[in-house]
Parts: sequence; structure tokens; C-alpha cells
Amino acid sequence: MEKRLRIQDIEKYYGNKSNMTKAINHISFDVNDGEYVSIMGASGSGKSTLLNCISTIDRVTSGHIFLNNVDITKLKGKRLNQLRREEIGFIFQDFNLLDTLTAFENIALALTIQKVNYKDIDRRVHDIASALGIDQVLQKYPYELSGGQKQRVACARAMVTKPSLILADEPTGALDSRSARMLLECLEVLNEQLNATILMVTHDAFTASYSQRVIFIKDGQIFNEIKKGDKTRKQFFNEIMDIQTLLGGELNEDI
Repeated sequence: MEKRLRIQDIEKYYGNKSNMTKAINHISFDVNDGEYVSIMGASGSGKSTLLNCISTIDRVTSGHIFLNNVDITKLKGKRLNQLRREEIGFIFQDFNLLDTLTAFENIALALTIQKVNYKDIDRRVHDIASALGIDQVLQKYPYELSGGQKQRVACARAMVTKPSLILADEPTGALDSRSARMLLECLEVLNEQLNATILMVTHDAFTASYSQRVIFIKDGQIFNEIKKGDKTRKQFFNEIMDIQTLLGGELNEDI
């Protein structure tokens, strides 16, 4: 199976020689094309730093990150900006929708920046909105939408450019239980029907149980890794909870 993402022996340090913190300590793993992977860990474990390095928000101290066999740790300037626009989709906890734009315009914005023609923009926005069940709210503004609708608009915005990788940072953190479940079902649609490759950071075992594989981070290192395989979601959830117990029950702390 094709490797969509390769993390190769990365380290990340903060501070100086007299006061240095090692946030990531020699982490390596792969994410296959079309795979849905969750990263879990207690507050301060390094999982958010890891996501920031993969998203190019932060830079690694050493090691390499390959997306589609391109070493993104070496990219700069226009090439790096192009990668962010075209190859990576972001789903944030607080939605990050622009209040002055309709749902349609929020989803279409990245395509507009890429100078895609209007007919293609219209078709692609409506296609992804239909898949996520938000085609009836495209002309509404964010303040007119529920939390679950806002997050689905954010998912559509992340997917409309057909990125190689979707990065989700605590996507259910600001949602009630019903909206969170709806969002997780939307992520399943993106993964199973649209073959989206998803890497999600979460502290919530229920959220992680929707993914195919969970990587546990502790003290900047990989502590454990489990795969769903043929297990039911309930069985996988229970297995995640068992690992959480080994980690001291710290995963449900606030990030």
C-alpha cells in the first residue's frame, strides 16, 4: 500500500542549552493512503507539537517528514505555501470560519485562491456539501449555523481542494455529544467514500474509536499503537480505554 505520510526519526526541542525541553523524542511512523489514524496522549505528551510539525506550522529540530515522497521539512517560501494550500486540509476545534462569508463562500475560498473557474468551484462545493449533508445551508452565514453544521462546513472546506492529507486537531472538542457524533460520521464518509487520508489528534477515546489505528504518545515518544482491524467500534473503544488506563488515565485532561 502506498505511503501517504512518512515520519522519520523526528525530534523537536524548545528553549536553549541551559533550559531545554524535548517535546518530540525520535518518533517514526507511516500513514498509508486512505488510512484514518488518531494520535492520543496526555497534556504535554507532544501530540500537538507533532501535529504542528506535520502541518508545517512548526519545524522539526532533526529528522524528516515526507508527504507524497516529498521531504516537507526542506520546503520554504512559495513551495511551502503551495503545499499548505494544495496538499494539506485542516480541521480545527474552533472551526475558523470567516463570519462575513456564507458557508458556500467559506468552502469555496481555497479554490478561489487557486483560481479555479467558477463552474468547477460550484460543482465541487455542491458535491462535497451533498456528501456531508449540508447542501441546504450553503447560503447561510456561520452565525446562523449550529455547532455541528459549522464543523461540517469546516470539513467540506478541508476536503474541497482534494488534499493529500487531512489534519484534524481535536475536531469534536467544541461540540456537544450529538454534534460530535454527526461530525465523526462525516469524517467516516470522507475516509470511506472519498478515500481521504486523515490524521487526527484527540484526547477522547470515543472519538478515536472511529479511526482505523491509534498511536499513543507519552513523554514525546510512541508508547503504544493499536489497530481496529475486524473489531467492532465498542471493542476498539474498550481497547483504547485499556491503554488509557496504562497511561494513568491522563488522556481526558484538557489540552
